[in-house]
Amino acid sequence: QVQLVESGGGLVQPGGSLRLSCAASGFAFSLYAMTWYRQAPGKGRDLVATITCTGGSTHYADSVKGRFTISRDNTKNTVYLQMNGLKPEDTAVYYCNALGVEGGGAYDYWGQGTQVTVSS
Repeated sequence: QVQLVESGGGLVQPGGSLRLSCAASGFAFSLYAMTWYRQAPGKGRDLVATITCTGGSTHYADSVKGRFTISRDNTKNTVYLQMNGLKPEDTAVYYCNALGVEGGGAYDYWGQGTQVTVSS
């Protein structure tokens, strides 16, 4: 059974930090690029950061460059999002996504999301 379980969300003051985790199971994690998306109330789902299978390359949305860092540990089947300098506009539900090719097929998996609220 494929699972992506996000954790680490919560309420934080502006300027604060949070570290999100996404624990994967049920598929070959090291074969998948991992991406964090977020969706604010009333808005679409936007890409935040992505990391390649080996972790050798990353990409960030302009709005989070220099503040957020994506990383992964393929020994723990987990991807992380370190968020520093949080702003109210970072408030959203954050989702973990896995995209890759395994066993001759292409697969796209999503987690259930974790709420991040930045407010004083």
